[in-house]
Amino acid sequence: MYQPEMERIPCVIMRGGTSKAVFLLENDLPRGSAKRDAVILSVFGSPDPRQIDGLGGADPLTSKVAIIGPSQRPDADIDYTFGQVDIHTAYVDYSSNCGNISSAVGPFAITQGLVRAAEPTTVVRIYNTNTKKVFEAEVPVVNGQPAVLGDYKIHGVPGTGARIGVNLAGTVGAKTGRLLPTGNPADWIDVPDFGRLEVSMVDAGSPMVFVRAADLGLVGTESPKVIDSDPKMLSLLETIRGIAAVKMGIAPDEQTAHEKIRAVPMVAFVSPKAEYRSHINGEVIHAEDIDFVSRDMFMGIMHKTYSGTATVCTGCAAVTPGTLVNQLMPHVGEDTVVRIGHPGGIIECDMSVRDGKITRAIFGRTARRIMEGYVYIPRQILD
Repeated sequence: MYQPEMERIPCVIMRGGTSKAVFLLENDLPRGSAKRDAVILSVFGSPDPRQIDGLGGADPLTSKVAIIGPSQRPDADIDYTFGQVDIHTAYVDYSSNCGNISSAVGPFAITQGLVRAAEPTTVVRIYNTNTKKVFEAEVPVVNGQPAVLGDYKIHGVPGTGARIGVNLAGTVGAKTGRLLPTGNPADWIDVPDFGRLEVSMVDAGSPMVFVRAADLGLVGTESPKVIDSDPKMLSLLETIRGIAAVKMGIAPDEQTAHEKIRAVPMVAFVSPKAEYRSHINGEVIHAEDIDFVSRDMFMGIMHKTYSGTATVCTGCAAVTPGTLVNQLMPHVGEDTVVRIGHPGGIIECDMSVRDGKITRAIFGRTARRIMEGYVYIPRQILD
């Protein structure tokens, strides 16, 4: 329906893993980063804590955008830009990738005709502009279209679906140039009003800083509700993140990290394997089914499950001698399945290491197309 004051833009909403994003084609957005971001903010209804005037879900896990276009690179089929749309400020953060949303990029590209489908599996080569790295998505295909139905279960999503393998081994060192940005598997940092703290800073998928839960006075199996309602702990974790951002070379100073580079590095606190209940459905997570417990902080609050890129980074940390995560692993070989206990259940990362180099870092996700159509924005934003 024609509305003279409004402009319509084609869009698709897709779930990827335990996150959800608005997918937009690069050619449907205006040129120029400022105008493009203004359009994206309008699409989501930001800034507004409820995002009531847009498609955002008032949650960091649903306030995400994926911008897709054909690639000119010989080693990639498509280009993919991920944006974390801030809920409370007029800001879109492009400093990192999202592993969960990455799992939906391959199916989207096939359905849109950007990549030719091949059965039973189509490998989509994806250039992520955020990290300037190429990764691969192994997409199951049935009758020329991405498969949706299957028996693969991921914690944090109801039901089951077709398994999509996302291999992010090519993203090692994407942000800082090295798997271990400081050159050390563990470092000591000085945290104001707290003291010295041992951490591991790792860059793969998305850069992360790992701390021991016990060193923070935590058990390690805390739920998002417990941590998110503790302003002192949230402040401490954010302080640690800001210090690590500077030491990893991601931000020039802590203020910039807190204000402009909020997505990375993610901070996670880890602890030995233990039994606990999923905060989502109360299911018991048995200690014998995991290698260790980890809680991933994302955009100032605890991730309700576990980020896909964090899964890869945690997997890489687990197979890297000397890191705090590696110290929790019962056994590491050339091929290791790292089993991470997160707030909503378990996620695995299939790791391979050859001659000291990580050659495989793949995790399984499911994805599906939820809706397609047009999103309307005020024409004055474009004018």
